[in-house]
Amino acid sequence: MMKNIQSIRGMHDILPDQTPMWRWLEARISRVFAAYDFHEIRLPILEKVEVFTRAIGQSTDVVEKEMYAFEDRNGDVLCLRPEGTAGVVRSAIQHGLLHVPGLKVWYQGPMFRHERPQKGRQRQFHQFGAEVFGLEQATTDVELIALGERLWRELGLAGRIRLEINTLGDREDRQRYRRKLVDYLEPFRERLDADSQRRMETNPLRIFDSKSPETQAIMADAPRLADELGEEARAHFEQVKSMLDRLGIDYTVNTGLVRGLDYYCRTVFEWVTDELGAQGTVCAGGRYNDLVAMQGGKDTPGIGFALGVERLLAMLEAAGVAASQHADAFVVSQVGDADMLAIAERVRDAAPGLSLATALGGGSMKSQFKRADRSGARWCVILGEAEFARGEAAIKDLRGDSGQEMVALDRLPQRLQALLAADTGD
Repeated sequence: MMKNIQSIRGMHDILPDQTPMWRWLEARISRVFAAYDFHEIRLPILEKVEVFTRAIGQSTDVVEKEMYAFEDRNGDVLCLRPEGTAGVVRSAIQHGLLHVPGLKVWYQGPMFRHERPQKGRQRQFHQFGAEVFGLEQATTDVELIALGERLWRELGLAGRIRLEINTLGDREDRQRYRRKLVDYLEPFRERLDADSQRRMETNPLRIFDSKSPETQAIMADAPRLADELGEEARAHFEQVKSMLDRLGIDYTVNTGLVRGLDYYCRTVFEWVTDELGAQGTVCAGGRYNDLVAMQGGKDTPGIGFALGVERLLAMLEAAGVAASQHADAFVVSQVGDADMLAIAERVRDAAPGLSLATALGGGSMKSQFKRADRSGARWCVILGEAEFARGEAAIKDLRGDSGQEMVALDRLPQRLQALLAADTGD
């Protein structure tokens, strides 16, 4: 007997009893994006590896350890996208979308990173992202953060997710700071964890992300980028904080917040929670004024964020939020299969918003009623032989106490629609 084939480790099926919650969440996120005039963009899952090595940086963990990269039959090196922003930038340049400032797009879909699967971190994971191009004012940063704040309220998660912000300054600020940070760390080199020792040569700012207690203790006294900010970057961050205060959006300035990708500058932010253990970042992003030029386009400021769908779903589940899907009505029948299907099709034609299930497997009326009850449908449409011969059907309320009523077959769609509207309050 052949062994069953299993899914790839860290890549999970989303089963029929789970997808209603996914759709519930997706509908609310897309509705909030629309309220801020964002427009959806749909991107390939496969990209040329340069899309990410240019943007993310060769020395990041994503490129060095986590990307699914391979050579295809034409000799091109491709990869499964590990994040969305670089692909959006590639698309915007390729299709000439950046000529007018103020492009606002959102995306959703699976991302891929080869890392150790754990709660809140999988090899195939799903993100929503939002990106704004061509606007460098602090107002843009704050509106994007306000969008996140509104989203948490829409999902009922306000108060359980907190905002942390920082500024990474401009390129010159980071170069100046990098030299000072390396000088500070040099005497501690041998006490740093292995990853941090490597980052000393490649991306020392990422040492702030170390989980090593000894490294964290060393970094507690490290110089801060905030002390190296130029006048423009400092003024920009002060404007961001002032407007957040004006909008009543609570935040904490976290000077150790650096973000993991090379393209970030100025404002960076994370929405974090204490409810998901080590994987507490729910949404993260920031400004990337150099990224379009790094990808071959003209200098164009940008800012965006990405949020983790699985992590939000875990929080919603813990909060007791649930969504389910079932048919509105279930047809049981003593008449011929063709007659049953003809009636069902007539109902679907005349009542397109109605979900209708049918007893395709046949069987006794008792067994059909059991399937109707298990289906979760609110109403049962009964096609009895005698009633069908008279041009009638019965509608039975399976979840309430309204009993059973007889309806002419030509009025069946309208009656079911009326019942559905009354049940949903429409």
